[in-house]
Amino acid sequence: MSNRRSRLAAIVQILQVRNAASVAELAEKLSVSEMTIRRDLSLLAQDDVVKVLHSGAVLNPGRVGSPRYSLAEAGAQRRELKSAIGAEAATLLEDGDIIIVDGGSTTEYLARSMPDNLKLTVICWALNVLVEVHRRENCSVVFAGGSLHGNSLVCESPEGVHLVNRYRAGKAFLSASGVSEKLGVTCTNEYEIEMKKAAIRSSLDRILIVDSSKFGTIQPAYFADLPEFTTVVTDAGIPAEYAEHIRGLGISLHIADAHDGA
Repeated sequence: MSNRRSRLAAIVQILQVRNAASVAELAEKLSVSEMTIRRDLSLLAQDDVVKVLHSGAVLNPGRVGSPRYSLAEAGAQRRELKSAIGAEAATLLEDGDIIIVDGGSTTEYLARSMPDNLKLTVICWALNVLVEVHRRENCSVVFAGGSLHGNSLVCESPEGVHLVNRYRAGKAFLSASGVSEKLGVTCTNEYEIEMKKAAIRSSLDRILIVDSSKFGTIQPAYFADLPEFTTVVTDAGIPAEYAEHIRGLGISLHIADAHDGA
């Protein structure tokens, strides 16, 4: 199933770049049969991600988020909600925890909300998270460096992925730009995929922290399925069907109490 999800995400990414592609082109690029591509496009069409034509497909721009991401812009949106989600996620921390903290605007609010009295070891790879945890005297920091991406302040490298793979953490706090029941958990930037997957592999509890606008949204870079997470932290705006689906999977759902003042 994960191979199909990865392929579906790849189709979306190709269409975001080109807007349209033929079945033959997609089959050649993804090294699968045209019949497989037609089945994949049918699934995407069911979610209104694409519109299927006789010989190919075009992207439905109203259903798929923009591939361009800016941490500054993301941080300016829904600030009160993200602050409340970060504070709620911080209640899951315990003294002595070894944790992994993903990049993103919401994870930055988690870092800001970490209680000063807790001794924590924090593994991270985003500069905005690093700045926040470095201010805390009781936090030991392991930073996975690499090439800095200015739009997200994420550092990325094969060595960083290897470092995260070598560590083990009790909890990993991960961000996402899209959460779909059918197409999985996605992000905007393809370069983030391997770091996120390494965090999932290296942690006992995988905690997804996202605001409610991400549910039902699909971004091109697939990195996980919802059942891979043990906990979801979000706000009261989460669609009822997603709340029911998450609880039905046995995932703990935490709802932050806040009004969206941003």
